[in-house]
Amino acid sequence: MSDSKRLSIGQLATLACTLEVCAPKPGNVHRSADFEDVTLQDFLASAVAIGPIFDQAKTLPLGQLVLQAVEATSLVTRTNTNLGMILLMAPLVAAADETQLQEGAAEVIRQSTADDAAAIYEAIRLATPGGMGQSDEHDVSGTAPSHIVKAMQIAADRDLVARQYVQRFSDVFDWVVPLLLDESRQKLPLSHRIVHAHIALMARLPDTLIARKNGPELAQQCAVMARRVIDAGPPFEDDYLQQLANLDFWLRCDGHKRNPGTTADLIAAGLLVCLRQNQIVAPFV
Repeated sequence: MSDSKRLSIGQLATLACTLEVCAPKPGNVHRSADFEDVTLQDFLASAVAIGPIFDQAKTLPLGQLVLQAVEATSLVTRTNTNLGMILLMAPLVAAADETQLQEGAAEVIRQSTADDAAAIYEAIRLATPGGMGQSDEHDVSGTAPSHIVKAMQIAADRDLVARQYVQRFSDVFDWVVPLLLDESRQKLPLSHRIVHAHIALMARLPDTLIARKNGPELAQQCAVMARRVIDAGPPFEDDYLQQLANLDFWLRCDGHKRNPGTTADLIAAGLLVCLRQNQIVAPFV
């Protein structure tokens, strides 16, 4: 039995968040780069805070998993570090069968109630995420709908996290997990595989946090620049690293309004899937 199999579900969620944030991904906080208002320590503390909550996945309903994880995070940081990760991970930790995680997560969402929707709305208001904007229907500042998917359907075209609730986590399982497990990259250190998956995902799916903060045209420009990294040659050789540095510099030019935070959330969710399914195991190289 592998080390990851001996870890609790909460520990696996903490580990997924930790692996994601420590990898030196362009435009994001990592072990060599902080933002002015949020640091690596904030993300690590947040990862630790949610573990005990997710360990209660068998007894807590979906809405309480999300709300209590956000409340636990608020005790260790003043900044929204992980709302997207929590929203994605909660159905994945609540799904009982590790071999049927996609179906299980979708079923957890399907069976959720109006109380769950209300708790998720409360969690979102508590986390105060950036770039939310307003909606004419089911706006998060108002009353929650009878089912959380009704709200996620309205947001799905502008938020990749919401889209996972509507489309059965298709992006996580169809794109993120295969990118993390790409056989052609298995000789790279795990941290490098995470970075490469992050860039490839940015190139494939323009980051919706960037789009909400800066507009869809700039998000598409970020995707084009990410594609240049992928097309530059073998990962982490000279030409690739030059394009990666260019992308990182450009993403950080305007404070952190261009940080690809939704891409990072999806990568963390994919890592949790891989850890739960024993496809990525410790010790990590």
